[in-house]
Amino acid sequence: MKDAAPQPVRLAEYTPFPFVVEHVELWFTLAGPDTRVRSKIRFAPNPAATAPAREIFLHGKELKLISAQIDGAAVEPAITPKGLTCPVPDGAFTWEAEVQIDPTTNTSLDGLYVSGGMYCTQCEAEGFRKITYYPDRPDVMAPFRVHIDSDMPVKLSNGNPVGDGEWDDPWPKPAYLFALVAGDLRAFSSDFKTMSGRAVDLNIYVRPGDEPRAEYAMDALIRSMKWDEEVYGREYDLDVFNIVAVDDFNMGAMENKGLNIFNSKYVLASPETATDGDYDLIEGIIAHEYFHNWTGNRITCRDWFQLCLKEGLTVFRDQQFSSDMRGAAVKRITEVMQLRARQFREDQGPLAHPVRPEEYIEINNFYTATVYEKGAEVIHMLKHLVGDEGYKKALDLYFERHDGDAATIEDWLRVFEDATGRDLSQFARWYSQAGTPRLSVSESFKDGTLTLDFKQETKPTPGQPTKAPQVIPIAVGLIGPNGDEVVPTTVLEINEAEQSFDFTGLSARPVASILRGFSAPVVLDRPLDSATRAFLLAHDTDPFNRWEAGRVLGKEVLTAMITKGAPPSPDLLSGLHRLVADDSLEPAYRALMLGLPSEDDLAQTLFDSGHVPDPAAIHAARETLLEAMATDMEPTLASLYEQMETPAPYTPDAEAAGKRSLRSACLGLLSRRDGCARAKALFEAADNMTEELSALAVLVRHGAGAEALQTFYDKWHHDRLVMDKWFMLQVVQAPAETMAETAKALTEHADFDWKNPNRFRSVLGAMQANPAGFHRADGAAYRLYADWLIRLDPVNPQTTARITTGFETWARYDADRQQMIRAELERIAALEGLSENTGEMVGRILG
Repeated sequence: MKDAAPQPVRLAEYTPFPFVVEHVELWFTLAGPDTRVRSKIRFAPNPAATAPAREIFLHGKELKLISAQIDGAAVEPAITPKGLTCPVPDGAFTWEAEVQIDPTTNTSLDGLYVSGGMYCTQCEAEGFRKITYYPDRPDVMAPFRVHIDSDMPVKLSNGNPVGDGEWDDPWPKPAYLFALVAGDLRAFSSDFKTMSGRAVDLNIYVRPGDEPRAEYAMDALIRSMKWDEEVYGREYDLDVFNIVAVDDFNMGAMENKGLNIFNSKYVLASPETATDGDYDLIEGIIAHEYFHNWTGNRITCRDWFQLCLKEGLTVFRDQQFSSDMRGAAVKRITEVMQLRARQFREDQGPLAHPVRPEEYIEINNFYTATVYEKGAEVIHMLKHLVGDEGYKKALDLYFERHDGDAATIEDWLRVFEDATGRDLSQFARWYSQAGTPRLSVSESFKDGTLTLDFKQETKPTPGQPTKAPQVIPIAVGLIGPNGDEVVPTTVLEINEAEQSFDFTGLSARPVASILRGFSAPVVLDRPLDSATRAFLLAHDTDPFNRWEAGRVLGKEVLTAMITKGAPPSPDLLSGLHRLVADDSLEPAYRALMLGLPSEDDLAQTLFDSGHVPDPAAIHAARETLLEAMATDMEPTLASLYEQMETPAPYTPDAEAAGKRSLRSACLGLLSRRDGCARAKALFEAADNMTEELSALAVLVRHGAGAEALQTFYDKWHHDRLVMDKWFMLQVVQAPAETMAETAKALTEHADFDWKNPNRFRSVLGAMQANPAGFHRADGAAYRLYADWLIRLDPVNPQTTARITTGFETWARYDADRQQMIRAELERIAALEGLSENTGEMVGRILG
């Protein structure tokens, strides 16, 4: 008999915890399966509680209680699988307990676990309850003192060191920010002096031998600390800042106060082992977790429904930082590409939810693109609406008013209202309404006046059939017939279902450049002929919209090729050719212009227009257009390939990385004309992982990579992070007709450690990135995918639940594919003992 369905947690039912925690002291004896945790916690009645409490509930999971005391007297609490309940005296009291836990068998990688002989923790969102009994909720904040008894040479926790294995964190924090690491580690060290003169010791702890590969992460950390002081006026507040690289980690990284724990792939880098993309991610994620010190730690979220308060804001801050480090135009385009690929897909399917959800069963399932990326876009819009000065004033007030608080979205918006005088009650709908608004526009020109008529509509999403109009900032510029800009960027503000705007005094009809810089996360429906798209591609002064013109023109061409058998468009080919040859444009920007809309994007476009997408036909059309691009541009591409060669030694800076990205794009097209001759030569000569992997991908894509794959394996089989790339590349680049068999063979490889999240994602997660193979008509990939989700779920529910999203778009496809996917989802849902994580996700996908 299956367990009763889990009950959701609801935002509307929030009540304050009846006690405050004045201080926490923890003693850890790390002894493998007999690890002991002793706690001493001082509680006092919470003045904000609705009524005095006569008992206390403390969360706890998979704990063996050895002893418990209140004010020194033994107590016998009532214990359930979710925690314990115990009567308490009036007034303040001290709770003491000792528990036994086994981190060596904790394969879920939350709480305290062992990774390669190293003890480490992951407590967000609710991992601390697997360490000791405690009120594990974000609004319960307290200073912690920690003692670690272990024979490990390095023993770390939050705060400042006060002895061997002893740490004191003076800043009150919720339990999800607790961290502990103990292991045989080496430190790559540096220092930083804050703007007020505080000396801070910086350490990145890695396994022996990996110290040189932490240099770039340290550089990124120092630049992040300096940037946060200069741009936001925020300085670091402890004497040490430590980072630890961990091989087994469910997420990217964790911002624990003073002790950030990172997936090692986002710390370790050298030119020989890391790509330009890896360096970019390391820089951005290091910054993100550091910026959390203020937007997440010093000011945390009242409850998990407010997750976007810390994550959306911190994503926006790390985007600003990356724009300053690597160029605003290219970074903005890549941000929007990721948003559309992940968050728009989420908004368009059964997993759609508001930026601030109203209920959940398993909070780990709401660490989503909507909370993170769309949450950042909401702040991007807010900054558009109030301006740079208003944004700075509001943020200064936010830090002043809420330092030390567990805050809410209402607190956040009130700060902006108080600082700028704006009424943001309608803008708040961005936090409560799910779905991506569709913004349609029509235009007319008469007597020197251009009129833009806008309509906004948001389609129903699960649980929200009706949508109200939202506030949408639309950045618009006007370009004259000769290509000159006649009206610079102006931000229009839409707050009604239908709204019109006039531009007067124009001598000739201009072409409007709408939604510049992607000023709002909406779908823009704007019927234009290919000549006007080509005009914008050639003349738009806004780099985002210039790229967007090429992207939309490419989608229209590919759609016509798929649905009507049309040939590749000469307008598109000539427009792209001119742009790629334009030396005044950044190489990284030109590389983006050569990228076609993804197969997944095209599938959604076809579905939205009333067509049932055929993954094989989509793949074939893209291949045909790529062949046409290679033929049309061959001499230019060949010249660029030579020009974009970067001299040794390798540097990861934006300029050099941009040249390599354009060279790689040229290589991919030229290999269709030269029989992969350049790719073979580059693979043999490359002195950096960026070019070595780029060449290998081309060879595998064109069926010429068997020997190179073996050479790569022989060279790098000892390096876990590089081998993740080797596994992933083979799945992503496999021919559609053999992708499922390739993935299956890789799961049988001796180096496939399926319990390691990075390795599991490198094969099973990569299957989604090969849509034609994943959606092969015989359903072989669906079966393999579900088989592995079923196998992983009892071991690591979090990773399993996240990878179920490969099935979220199933309703787009034909009846046969829908039936096959539904059968796999129902097979998973019927499992005895299925985790709440995976059960919730499968249930939502099924609808």
